[in-house]
Amino acid sequence: MGVSRGEAGTMTDDATTRGEPGGGDGRVRVAVGSWVDEELCRLIEESEPRAEVLRRQDLYRPMRFPADHGGDPAFERSERQQREFEELVDSADVLYGIPDTDPAQLRRTVRANPRLRWVQTMAAGGGAQLKAAGLDREELDRVVVTTSAGIHGEPLAEFALFGVLAGAKGLPRLERDRAERNWPQRRWLMSQLSEMTVLILGMGGIGRAAAAKFSALGARVWGASRSGRPAEHVEAMVPLEDLARVAGEVDALVVTLPGTESTEGLVGAELLGALRPGAVLVNVGRGTVVDEPALVRALEAGSVGFAALDVTAREPLPQDSPLWNHPQVLISPHNAALSEHEPRRITELFIENLRAFIDGGRLRNVVDTVEFY
Repeated sequence: MGVSRGEAGTMTDDATTRGEPGGGDGRVRVAVGSWVDEELCRLIEESEPRAEVLRRQDLYRPMRFPADHGGDPAFERSERQQREFEELVDSADVLYGIPDTDPAQLRRTVRANPRLRWVQTMAAGGGAQLKAAGLDREELDRVVVTTSAGIHGEPLAEFALFGVLAGAKGLPRLERDRAERNWPQRRWLMSQLSEMTVLILGMGGIGRAAAAKFSALGARVWGASRSGRPAEHVEAMVPLEDLARVAGEVDALVVTLPGTESTEGLVGAELLGALRPGAVLVNVGRGTVVDEPALVRALEAGSVGFAALDVTAREPLPQDSPLWNHPQVLISPHNAALSEHEPRRITELFIENLRAFIDGGRLRNVVDTVEFY
């Protein structure tokens, strides 16, 4: 079966690059590295006729559920199919998606294909995939990697809002009373979002979207980021070194940070213990940012009254983790970012970057190859 071809023929600064024609007809050759719906492949072709889109739908691991970019691990290629798949990705100037979403396949492809200049990952956290590929400095300098950061901002901001409201309104207590058919003799106070101070740790796309939602509902919004740049809907920016100092004034801490060496364990015992007693913690960034043993201790001590976690340090969350059974913890299995519109939004971002690549413009969401974010 032949390769399908086009019918018409951060924490880092964005990078400027220029795509050199790779195909015999002068078009840039784009190979799809993992499952992308055929309708979206055609959208790339129609939107940017200067690119040739190569794909073999029969060679990709099929998705089992939305955003399952790695595909069904039970799918196996024959030796011939694997050879054809590698020939496909090794012929490209650009990869749309890491092959099989596998860092080892990315490393193999970069080393087998000296013409490769740019890889667009499906994941917002593509920096971690790039780091895991173990490329050397020459390879990192040759191949620009961009991510889908920003695509998931709105759904994750909604989950952050849900998590803070769940804590503010005492969702665990309400659920326990319902399960026990208990109508308390005495009513109790719920917190009001409009009277809360919410500190958002990380002011990228997710953090900015969350700030807009919390501000719209009357919360006092503070932000914290490495750059410290002012952000819309944020009343004050807190230097990272001052987090523990101001934590006693915070009713809710929303974490949107990526997982890097510099962010690992950043939300630890000192910061958690300094929060206003009963504070809400929501993590929609990466699980490694929160020191989970310290979080459990903070929950037991009462400095954290409720935690809503869409991510955990290890995924799936180990069966023996005390977070599973803690009455004041809500676990979401890294599910909050999913939207039926996600594949198209990622493709539209890719098309925008593809035009910039061909024209020598600036690419969005370029991975920093020092911190891999």
